[in-house]
Amino acid sequence: MILSWRRRRASKYANRKELSGENLDMGLEEIVIPSHFRCPITLDLMKDPVTLSTGMTYDRSSIDSWIDKGNNTCPVTNQVLATFDQIPNHALRKVIQDWCVQNRSHGVERIPTPRIPVSAYEVTRVCQRIMAATQRGDYEKCLELVAKIRAWGKDSERNKKCIVENGTGCCLSATFEFFAENEGATLLKEEILAVMTRMFPMGEEGLSRLGSSKSLRCLVLYLEGKDLSSRQNAVLVLRKLLSLDQKIVDAIVEIEGAIEGLVKIIREGSSVCPIATKASLSCVFYMISGASGEIKSRFVKLGLVSLLLEILVDAEKSLCERALGVLEGLCDCKQGREKAYENALTMPLLVKKMLRVSALANEFSVSIIWKLCRNQNGDDDDEGEVRILMEALQVGAFHKLLVLLQVGCGDGIKDKVTELLKLFNLHISKLDC
Repeated sequence: MILSWRRRRASKYANRKELSGENLDMGLEEIVIPSHFRCPITLDLMKDPVTLSTGMTYDRSSIDSWIDKGNNTCPVTNQVLATFDQIPNHALRKVIQDWCVQNRSHGVERIPTPRIPVSAYEVTRVCQRIMAATQRGDYEKCLELVAKIRAWGKDSERNKKCIVENGTGCCLSATFEFFAENEGATLLKEEILAVMTRMFPMGEEGLSRLGSSKSLRCLVLYLEGKDLSSRQNAVLVLRKLLSLDQKIVDAIVEIEGAIEGLVKIIREGSSVCPIATKASLSCVFYMISGASGEIKSRFVKLGLVSLLLEILVDAEKSLCERALGVLEGLCDCKQGREKAYENALTMPLLVKKMLRVSALANEFSVSIIWKLCRNQNGDDDDEGEVRILMEALQVGAFHKLLVLLQVGCGDGIKDKVTELLKLFNLHISKLDC
C-alpha cells in the first residue's frame, strides 16, 4: 500500500512537472522579438540603434566593433561607407522601449536610454578650456573640467577612445606639471592621475611634461602616500612612463624616496591591491635592468628578496612572472644572491615554479638557479657553491631540468640548462635515494 501510494504520488509530480514545462515552453514561444528590433550583426535586441549613411540600422556597440576591426563597408549591403558618422535612431529606440514595457510580465527588462557619445569637438573644446585655465592658474575651473572628462570616460569605451585620440593626454600632462608643486591642488592632481592611467599612448610633448623632474617628484610623493587609490594610479602612470623612455628610468632612480615607495607598495599591497603590486614590480624591473650593482643593492637592503619569495608562494601567473623577473635581476649582485642563499624558500620555490607557470617563468627560474649555483661575479666560496648544488638536487632540480630539456626550451636558457645538468652530475652520486 505504501509503495503504490508513493508511485501514484511520484506519477502526479511527474505529470505536474511536464505540464509546468509545457507552460514554460508556451511562455517562451509567446515572446517573439520583432526582426527589425534585432541588430543585423549580432541578432540581439538593439539597445542603442544607430543608422549609417547607407540607411541601415545597427546597435552602436556592434557597428563600432565592426569598424574598429578595419572594415569600411556596411555589413548588410556591403557598400563602402562614405562616412563613419552614426545617427541615433531615437524613434526606433522608443518603439523598442515600449515593446519591452509591454512584455515586462514575461521577464523582459526595459532597455535604458543611452547617453549620447562625446564628440571629438567636445573633447578638443574642453582641452582648450583646461589649457586656458591652467595658464591662469585657475584651480577650481581645472578641477571641474577634468572631472567632466573623467565622467565621460566612465560612460563607455567609445568615449574613452575619443578622449585618448584627441590630445587629452598632452593637455592633462601640462596641467599636472603646472600644479605638481602646489600643495593645495591635491584633489586636482588625484583626478588627473585617475584619468591619466587611460591616456597612453600620448605624444612626445605629453611624455616630456609628465616625465619632467617636477612631475616625477610629485608621482613619488603619491607612492609614499596613505590613499590606496592615489598610490595605485601613481604607480600605474609611472609604469607606463618607465616602459616608454629610458631617460625617465634614469631620472626616477635619482629621486629620493622612489625606490622606498615602490618597495612599500609591494610590501603592503600584495594582499590588498594586486594591480598596484604588479605595476610596482614592473617599475622595479625597468629600474634594475642594466642598472649598476649599487641600485640593485638598495632594493636588496630594503628586504625585497624576501618579499619576492613570499609573493611566489601562491602567486598567480602574471604576478609570478614579474616577481621572478625582478628576483633574477637582483641575483646579479652579490648582496642579492646572499639574501637568496639565506632564505630556505628560495630553491624549493624556484624548482616548484618550473614547468608549472609559463615559458617565461621557466626562463627566469633557470636563470636564477644558474646564477646561484655558478656563484658568479668572483665570489670565492666553493663550500657555498657545493651546498647550494646539493640543496637544488634534494628538491628535484636535476629531474625538472631533464624534463625541461626534453619538452623543449628556448635558446636563451638551453645552454644554462645544459651547464646546470653537468654541474649536478658531478654531485648527484652524493645524494641519498
